[in-house]
Amino acid sequence: MLHIIPNDKLQEILVKDNVINQADFATYASEAGRMGQSIPQILISRNLITEDYYKNLIAKFFNVPITNLDPDEVQNEVLSLLNEDFAREKQVVPFRKQKNGSVDVAMADPSDLATIEYLEKKLNTKINPYLSTPADLSRVFAFYGKQQVEGFKQIIQDNIQASLSLRSKKDTEAAVEVPIIAITDNIISYAVSLRASDIHIEALENEILVRYRVDGILHEIIRMQKQILPAIVARFKILAAMKLDEHSRPQDGRFRYKIGNDTLDIRASILPTMYGEKVEMRLLMTAAHVLSFEELGMLPDTIEAITNNVAKSYGVVLVTGPTGSGKSTTLYSVLNILNRPEVNIITVEDPIEYDMKYINQTQVNDAAGISFASALRSILRQDPNVIMVGEIRDQETAEISVHAALTGHLVLSSLHTNDAPTAIPRMMDMGVEPFLISAVVNAALAQRLVRRICMDCRHSYEITPDVEMAIASQLKDLGIPDQAVKIPRTLFKGKGCAVCGGTGYRGRLGIFEMLEVNEKVRSYIVDPEFRLDKLRVIARENGMRSMFEDGLLKVSQGSTTIEEVMRVIRE
Repeated sequence: MLHIIPNDKLQEILVKDNVINQADFATYASEAGRMGQSIPQILISRNLITEDYYKNLIAKFFNVPITNLDPDEVQNEVLSLLNEDFAREKQVVPFRKQKNGSVDVAMADPSDLATIEYLEKKLNTKINPYLSTPADLSRVFAFYGKQQVEGFKQIIQDNIQASLSLRSKKDTEAAVEVPIIAITDNIISYAVSLRASDIHIEALENEILVRYRVDGILHEIIRMQKQILPAIVARFKILAAMKLDEHSRPQDGRFRYKIGNDTLDIRASILPTMYGEKVEMRLLMTAAHVLSFEELGMLPDTIEAITNNVAKSYGVVLVTGPTGSGKSTTLYSVLNILNRPEVNIITVEDPIEYDMKYINQTQVNDAAGISFASALRSILRQDPNVIMVGEIRDQETAEISVHAALTGHLVLSSLHTNDAPTAIPRMMDMGVEPFLISAVVNAALAQRLVRRICMDCRHSYEITPDVEMAIASQLKDLGIPDQAVKIPRTLFKGKGCAVCGGTGYRGRLGIFEMLEVNEKVRSYIVDPEFRLDKLRVIARENGMRSMFEDGLLKVSQGSTTIEEVMRVIRE
């Protein structure tokens, strides 16, 4: 949320409400300036205030009502009075017309008098400002995206017809012509409007298939004539600085793409397939907001455990899971907590996904001889307090990381394992001695991502016998006694609406499994009779909650569905 209450007034209110004293406020104000964030952002990330508390402060300070922008109260004809680009740029949404002709407008910053004045002139009526959060505004922006569907397909088809006339030209020449540029631009901008994380452009036998990954699930978007594939591929090769005349080998590149006020960092990969070259693009916002632990979906006891373990001055904290399970996002959230003036943080990543202020980030570059291991050796000569290694992939990187932790550094990294306990034998497999693992590993956090239920169409229902049986079967497979887990009687799911595009889901959250390495676990790691199944038993005795149990808790809270939890646990 924008910082729209002046600092002196905010301090006065918070001190009066006994939220914080003046000395601490000054400390957090200094930290906010150093981090390039607002004071409320810092206070919220430190759990000193909540977003709801600050929202109510703003509403009271500016004497404006609050709206959560219920989809039922958003009038499409009023929404269309303002184009999406302006609405996103100014964070405003006209959503309702009153009988007297005035228009209710939801705003992230109701003190923005210039925008209010502009809207009154543009709409030729009185504007009634309402306070809304960026998250609520973002939900309504999805309505614009819904309206764009037919427009997007029409634009693509019109430009396909125009591009077919370019067949006499070389692919590289056609790639810079307006129709091909319009097609590729619309493919990217439409993906952004749907909050897609990936774009897949696939060569089939007789046509091109475009699919987007939204909330972790691939959706077919459009099919196009096969004749324009070479020109489209050439266009993305030009953008990503790849070799235009190379068609038989995979290529990787990246480029930045401006859309409205936002800048996208796009990682592109091109792979030769049977019917032509396939394009895959990962979309990353360069100014992406680093999520708090609560936003990641961690429950209070997990937050306490991870916070305690990263507060230690040395040791290794591992985040585990398969590709695409959100490990890097969690590591960035940890770094955001540790990012203080007195802490020297250095990372080696492949790739750098978030640009974090005051953190020294190094990109792996095999061509330049920069690997995780070689970069890690150099980092140790840079007097770091905290080191983040994007991934421990081999014995050399594992051994250097362990020795860095032994010599007084806090090391954060990720591993590809199915659960938290498996991180221990995985380190052993990479050649790290058990006594070293026992000495330095503080904790291992395993995670998966599940889709959030859309809050605009969520409804509850009673558990059915077959679902209850499936849950009991999954608990048995995991070796968890039935009596140890309370199976929720009431479940939730989304009906599907305009906001979620009919899927019933919007956004994602994590389910977690936290193994804290205490003295009992350390003793067992060095036991000559070490077995993974016994480690799991010890971990449960010490209070470890499995990812499936964590997922069940979020199912009972109405955050996700039992189908989502079962899907990711079984993958």
